[in-house]
Amino acid sequence: MLLNLINNPYSSPMQSQEYPEDIDLQKYWLILKRHWLPATLVWLLAIGAAVYAAFSIEEEYAAYGKLRLKKQNAISALVTDAGEKIGTLDSLNMQDSPLDTEAEVLRSSPIIKQTIESLNLTTDEGELVNYEDFVSKLGVKGIPGTDVLTISYTSTDPQEAGDIVNTLIEVYIKNNLLVNRAEAVSAREFISEKLPKTERELLKAEEDMRRFKEKNNIIDLQQESTLAVQTIEQLDSQIEATQTQIEKLMARTVEVKNKLGLSSAEAINRSALSESDSVQQVLSKLHEVEDQLAIQRTVFVDLSPEVRILENQKVALEQLLQDRVSQVARSQNISQSDFSLGEIEKGLAEQLVSSEAEIEGLRKQLESLYAIHAEQQQRAKILPQLEQTQRELERKVEAAQATYTTLVDRLQQVQIAENQNVGNAQIVSPAIISQYPVSTSKKIVVAMGIIVGGVLYVIVSFVLELLDRSIKTSKELRNIFNSYTLLGMIPNSKKKKVSFPGKRLESVIPEHQAIKDPHSIISEAYRMLQANLKFISPDHELNFIVVTSAVSQEGKSTISANLAAAMSQVGSRVLLIDADLHHPQQHHIWNLTNEVGLSDVIVNKVELNSAIKRISYNLDVLPSGVIPPNSLALLESKRMNSLMKDLRAIYDFIIVDTSPLLLVADALTLGKKSDGILLVARPKVIDSVSAIAAKDLLTKSGQKVLGLVTNGVVVENEPDSYFHYAKSYFKNDTNVTYLQNEDCLQSHL
Repeated sequence: MLLNLINNPYSSPMQSQEYPEDIDLQKYWLILKRHWLPATLVWLLAIGAAVYAAFSIEEEYAAYGKLRLKKQNAISALVTDAGEKIGTLDSLNMQDSPLDTEAEVLRSSPIIKQTIESLNLTTDEGELVNYEDFVSKLGVKGIPGTDVLTISYTSTDPQEAGDIVNTLIEVYIKNNLLVNRAEAVSAREFISEKLPKTERELLKAEEDMRRFKEKNNIIDLQQESTLAVQTIEQLDSQIEATQTQIEKLMARTVEVKNKLGLSSAEAINRSALSESDSVQQVLSKLHEVEDQLAIQRTVFVDLSPEVRILENQKVALEQLLQDRVSQVARSQNISQSDFSLGEIEKGLAEQLVSSEAEIEGLRKQLESLYAIHAEQQQRAKILPQLEQTQRELERKVEAAQATYTTLVDRLQQVQIAENQNVGNAQIVSPAIISQYPVSTSKKIVVAMGIIVGGVLYVIVSFVLELLDRSIKTSKELRNIFNSYTLLGMIPNSKKKKVSFPGKRLESVIPEHQAIKDPHSIISEAYRMLQANLKFISPDHELNFIVVTSAVSQEGKSTISANLAAAMSQVGSRVLLIDADLHHPQQHHIWNLTNEVGLSDVIVNKVELNSAIKRISYNLDVLPSGVIPPNSLALLESKRMNSLMKDLRAIYDFIIVDTSPLLLVADALTLGKKSDGILLVARPKVIDSVSAIAAKDLLTKSGQKVLGLVTNGVVVENEPDSYFHYAKSYFKNDTNVTYLQNEDCLQSHL
C-alpha cells in the first residue's frame, strides 16, 4: 500500500492497480536520496543508541534447574471426585498446558519474596531486590511433551544465579507441601461438616419413600401395572358376557309376555291371587251368593227381602274380596276374572317372573363390573405418575446414599493424607551454572542497531515522501496532465540572481539559453519544443499562443523568452509580449527598461513602435510597461483586441507571457483570444493540489490547451528521460561556445 501511494499519490488506495512497470527501483532510490538528511539523522541516532546499549551491557551468567510435577495429590478433588485418582494436574482448556499454572505459581509474589529474604538479595543501595527486577531475570517454562518445568535465572554473579535457582525450587516444594496439607485439612473439615447433613438427607429420603408407598398402597408398581392390565381385560370379557346374557333373557321375556298377554306385574298379581286361600275362599263364597241371587231373582222381585239380603251379602263379600286382594296383590284395579290362572298360564307367569328377576340380578352384576372396571382404569392411569414419583424418590435415596458413602470413604482417605507429607513436585536436576555468558554480544547489538537504523532510514524517507505533496518528476506531471500532449522537456539550468530596487530579497532571473548557448542540450530542447508546436496543428498554422503556468516560479517567462529566440533563429519574425501585468520578467531577462510597454500602448500613452524593443533581426519584445491597477480590464478591452489583430498581420508568431492561472484571470482571458495555451509546469515547485486545480480550471473554462512543457527537469531524477543519451552527443567546449554566443548576443543588442 505504501509503495502504491508513492507510485501514484493522486489516486485513492482502493482504486490503485498494480502493473509490472509500476515497480520502479530507481524511483525508490531517488526517494531515499531526496530525503537523505533527516533519514540519515534517524539512522545515526539508531546506531548511537545501539552503541550506547552495547557498552552498557554487563556480562550475565545463567543457572538452570529442572522440576518435575507428578499427576497426583490435588487433595481438594477428594471432595467431589468419585474415581481412584486422588488428583490430577489438568489444564483449563485445550490450548493451555497444566504446567502453565505451576509456572505462574513459581513466579508468584509470596514465593519470590521468600526466596529474596532467604538469600538476603539486596541492591547496591542495600535494599532488598524488588519483585519486578527479580522476575525480569527469572525464566520458567515447560518442556513440551513432558511434565518437567525448566527454571532459569540470569545474574552477573554465576554462583548467585545457582543459589537463587536452588532456593527457589526448595521454597516452591516446601510451599507445595504446605498447600497440600492445608488442602487436606480443609477437605477433612469440609467433609466432617457435610457428613451429618448428608446423613439426615438420606434418612429423610428413605422416610419419604416409605410414606409414599404406605399412602398409595404400593408393594410392586411394576407387577401391579401388569396385573391391572390383565384385570381390565378380564372385566371387559365379563361385561361383554353379562351384556349378552341380559340380551338373551330380555328376548325370552318379551316372548313370554306376548304369549301370556300380561305384563310381569300383572302376572305376579294373578299368580299371587290364584295361590291365596283367603282370596279364593271369599271368591268361592261370592260366587255362591251370586248364584243364589240369580235364582232368587227368578222367583222374587228385586225389592223382596230375599233378594236384598243376597245383594247385601254380595256387596259385603265384594268388599271383603277387595280387602283380601289389596293385601295380596300390588294393584287394586283387578277384575274377578284375574283371580285365577290355568296351569299353562301359571308356568308362563313363573317363567316371566324368573326371567325378570334374573335380568335384574344380571344388571346389578353389570353395574358392579362397570364400577370395578372404572376403579381399575383410574388406578392404571395414575400408575405412571406413581412410578415417576417413586423413581424420583428412589433417585434421591440413591443420590443421598452415594453422597453419604463417598463422603465416608473420602473422610478416611483425607485423614490418611493429612498425616503424610505428600507433594506433587520433585527435583529432577538442581541448578547447573552456564560456563559462558548468556548476555547479548556487543557486536550483535551494534549490528542490530545498524539494521534497525537502515529500516528507519527507509521508513522516514517514504513517510516524508508521502507528507510532501509537491511533484518531484516530469513523470508525475504527465500522470496528472495525462490529457495534454507533452511538447517538450526543458532541463534544469543555472540562473543568476539580481536585486530589485526597493526589495531586500533577490529574485531568480533565468538566462536566454537559446541565444547564449545555442549548441547546448537546453537550446536543443527549446528547438524541439518549437518543432513540436509547428507540427501539432498541421491544418491550422499557429500564430498567437499564450504561455502560462499554474503557480509562480515555474519558469513560464524563461520558456517564453527561449521559445521566442528559438523561433526567430529559424527565420520566423517573432514578437514576445510580456502580458504579466503583475510581476513582469521579460525586461529583466533581456536587460531592457520597462518605462513603456503593453499597458501604455493599450491606454494610448505611447505608440506601438516606440514600445516594441528590437532584440535581433527576427525577434522583438514588447515589455509590460507600467503595472496598472486593473490588468484584467486592460486585457479585455477593445483596444487590446485591435492591437492583437494588428500584431497578427505584422508578425509570423506572437508569444504572450501571462500571469499564473491560479492567481489571476489574465491567462484565461488572453487564452480565448489566442490560438491556444502552452502550459508550463515545473517539478518541485508545483504540488499535486495546484496541478489538479489548474487542469480543472482549464477544462471548465473551455480553453484550448496546445500541450504541456515540463521545465527545470533534473536529469538525474528522471529515469525515463531521453536526456541520459544526449550527454555524450553534446560534449563540446562549453567555454568556447559560451564566448561565441555572448559575442553574438552583444552584436544583436
